[in-house]
Amino acid sequence: MAFADNLKKLPGVAHLEAIRLLDGEEVVASIEHKPGQVGSLALYNHLAQTWGAITPEAARAGLELYAEQAEDARANPGKHPNIDRLLDLARDGRTLRVKHVFFA
Repeated sequence: MAFADNLKKLPGVAHLEAIRLLDGEEVVASIEHKPGQVGSLALYNHLAQTWGAITPEAARAGLELYAEQAEDARANPGKHPNIDRLLDLARDGRTLRVKHVFFA
């Protein structure tokens, strides 16, 4: 199934301004509610809701949901940083905590 089709099955993110990804107490990345990032925001939100953090298992599931986008990321490192992060987490076995930032 294509990434666009998978997105239709994920919970909405209209209430989220951003997701902050933390390694310990350090914010290592932010995914914001803006054009070009909303799909990743929805996917990372789903992973956080399902696994409680972005674990290696969650990262592998996320790569499956990214579908053809994950294949493009593998072929073009650096083109899709949010997918590259999941590839790294799945490979390295690290876990990132998630902090949701809600619209006021």
